[in-house]
Amino acid sequence: DGVAPDDFYVSTIYPTEVRVKGQWIRVQNQRMDGAIAITETDGKIQAKCKVLRDVKIGEKVVVDVIGIRSIRKTESREKRNKEEFSFMSAGVSSERRVELVVEQVAWELRQVRDRGGKVVVTAGPVVIHTGGSEHLAHLIRQGYVQALLGGNAIAVHDIEQSLMGTSLGVDMKQGVAVHGGHRHHLKTINTIRRCGSIAQAVETGILKKGVMYECVKNNVPFCLAGSIRDDGPLPDTQMDLIKAQEEYAELLKGADMVLMLSTMLHSIGVGNMTPAGVKMVCVDINPAVVTKLSDRGSVESVGVVTDVGLFLSLLVAQLEQLTSPYSVAKA
Repeated sequence: DGVAPDDFYVSTIYPTEVRVKGQWIRVQNQRMDGAIAITETDGKIQAKCKVLRDVKIGEKVVVDVIGIRSIRKTESREKRNKEEFSFMSAGVSSERRVELVVEQVAWELRQVRDRGGKVVVTAGPVVIHTGGSEHLAHLIRQGYVQALLGGNAIAVHDIEQSLMGTSLGVDMKQGVAVHGGHRHHLKTINTIRRCGSIAQAVETGILKKGVMYECVKNNVPFCLAGSIRDDGPLPDTQMDLIKAQEEYAELLKGADMVLMLSTMLHSIGVGNMTPAGVKMVCVDINPAVVTKLSDRGSVESVGVVTDVGLFLSLLVAQLEQLTSPYSVAKA
């Protein structure tokens, strides 16, 4: 198990069809860097993208490139720029006016929410350090976020800010390190471990605000993927990397839009799991990170080189101009 033929076809982000027994079969679970496995049940042929570790002995795996076609948008850049979502043009520039991009992202977020679509956010701890916690929490509370992906750190520092008013020991209101602040994140981890989980901390009234609080209160699923450098970790952090990847992939299914907020590791991981056609917005102060995502070739992605805290504050302000207060319709 977990081994494909030497010349197996490596999948891309683009919708793909394979020719089997004289018919074109659309590949399911499209993603990049996978193998395509063919199964036949009761005369029905199925083709699925699988990561190498999931390939089983006896499965038929597509090899070479004959009998495979990828469906790509071939319209010209000029035509694309005239279309409704022309801002999704895989451009990266630190000189682009951020407000213009924010306006278009806000408009798209509103459209996705109002039609019952799915927005997935992957975020790093920089969101908390730069003061973006309250803005991301607002987006979750107002129904703009349907899943949150991140690491141990974003949850730790979000909860640290909620409980102690600091992030990495720095007072979030005064911007100065507080005495003994270097212990705050560990005290935070200890508190949540004593509760048993983030949800338990919310239920017992210990955690009363913040990003993770809003996820629990609004039933927004989240996955915290662990790493070698994690302190603690939190009880909710998935330290089995394979399980974390599976949970990420499950939460990304059906996504209409992905917001990637200042986390190179998780953004690239999510990008590799996301098929073409899903709109992606990557926000990072480092142009190299944004360029990496754009290099995937997806025309639906846009890169914004700016401070993520500033981006989120502008986004919330723009959404408030676009829409009246959010309320769930009663049956």
